[in-house]
Amino acid sequence: MIKVHHLNDSRSQRVLWLLEELGLEYEVIRYERDPASRLAPPALVAVHPLGKSPVIEDGAVKVAETGAIVDYLLETYGQGRLRPAAGTEDGRRFTYWLHYAEGSAMPPLLLKLVFSMLPRRAPALLKPLVKSVAAKALTGFVEPQLRAHIGFWEDELGRSEWFAGDDFTAADIMMSFPVEAGADRAFDASTKPRLNAFLHRIHDRPAYQRALQRGGPYSYA
Repeated sequence: MIKVHHLNDSRSQRVLWLLEELGLEYEVIRYERDPASRLAPPALVAVHPLGKSPVIEDGAVKVAETGAIVDYLLETYGQGRLRPAAGTEDGRRFTYWLHYAEGSAMPPLLLKLVFSMLPRRAPALLKPLVKSVAAKALTGFVEPQLRAHIGFWEDELGRSEWFAGDDFTAADIMMSFPVEAGADRAFDASTKPRLNAFLHRIHDRPAYQRALQRGGPYSYA
């Protein structure tokens, strides 16, 4: 049986969702973030040297990184499901969004989180300076980048109902985390009707709901 090393409120929720979409049996091994630092526990280092989640174990095979896990599961168990045919326009879009979700979409969202948290964690004497530096970084670089990315997502969903064409694919599972995180900390979903509709569509999927039951509370849902 596939084992999923699952960290709460993390990208590993997408792996549970994909497993549910594929109808595969799996075991969830849970880890909880430190409530103060929000970092993964040291126990995950025993699973992977970087101490990150998600990681899956499938017999003797161990795979880390969400995109790599998605590739592995689709290649091993997908039987052509949840991805367009290779060599097609939708197939190329699928590959793009599969990698874009982590490679380009997440860095500015992570920067916003970091710069938003820095002033609260700075020593009292340094708080004014840190707050000023963080504010300049946010307004001068991070937020303009986020506006560009979010506008890009909204426009792309004007091309088709899903990110890689008219059919739901694993690219939409990959994009769920940046869109949910963006709606949580970077944009008002009511001002982005296509992204708002995308969120409603994914939240209504039975496999998404089953994954939430298996994975536990998920703050971006």
